Amino acid sequence: MSTLPLDFATGHAGAASTLPPTPETPASPANLPTLDIRPRCGWQAVDFKELLRFHELLYFLVWRDIKVQYKQTVLGPAWAVLRPLANLVVFSFVFGKLAGMPSQGAPYPLFLYAGLLPWTFFSAAVLGATGSLLNNAHLLSKVYFPRVILPTSSVFAELTSLAISFLIYGCMMLGYGYLPGASVALLPVLVLLTVITALGIGYLLAGLTVMYHDVRFVIGSLMGAWMYVSPVIYPADLVPGKLRWLLMINPMTGIIDAYRSALLNQPFNWLSLSFSAVIAVGVFLFGLYFFYRTERHFVDVA
Repeated sequence: MSTLPLDFATGHAGAASTLPPTPETPASPANLPTLDIRPRCGWQAVDFKELLRFHELLYFLVWRDIKVQYKQTVLGPAWAVLRPLANLVVFSFVFGKLAGMPSQGAPYPLFLYAGLLPWTFFSAAVLGATGSLLNNAHLLSKVYFPRVILPTSSVFAELTSLAISFLIYGCMMLGYGYLPGASVALLPVLVLLTVITALGIGYLLAGLTVMYHDVRFVIGSLMGAWMYVSPVIYPADLVPGKLRWLLMINPMTGIIDAYRSALLNQPFNWLSLSFSAVIAVGVFLFGLYFFYRTERHFVDVA
């Protein structure tokens, strides 16, 4: 005896009915769209269109990093004011009062803080970008997004502290009776150069830190030594001419000098600034390339 399938729609035996998929009966997984993610080669690894598509994720990560910086702290955002002021007081006493460091005709606190402005941002941005992948290792193996967004958000989050530092410097200039000249209009370009340099170094160190975890233990000492080979607490012309080429290969040298020239209305060293700009762009491109070349290994070692 033959058996006909039961039609569940009518309750009678007969040919089985084919019902269209509904929200209660979702489509088969075979019909769902798929995304094939493969590593690219060369400069094709840098997909700028993809980065534009994830711009909202970058915005939310930047906002998250800003909130995390001062979460569960007693003073909260006040640390953005106290940290640079504490460095200013200590360095002014040690190098201004005790060591008698020259300041190119300006009060030493103004001279010093004009150098601390870009350096404090650069140092904090690089340190944040270096640990961004390890601090978010739980995300790397769970969901796909451009990994370069993580160190980028850490650098951009430090821009708020830089803005607060500029406000502090403005109050200091009023207190000393200093007014900037027309060259202060170049500050946005200098901030952009500082961000580009921090991103390049951050991309490079972030990739190295994921591949070799012990790299993160020497980054703090490296940044501390880097500050003393940059003209933060002393003018660049204090270095003898035979050794000045060592400062020229440091991208922060021309940038720090240009900050002082723009804020204190002094002549620009265009040669030094040009060298720093070229090196900053080169470091950025190399760091970005290195990051994408090592990205395929992040999930395995993070």
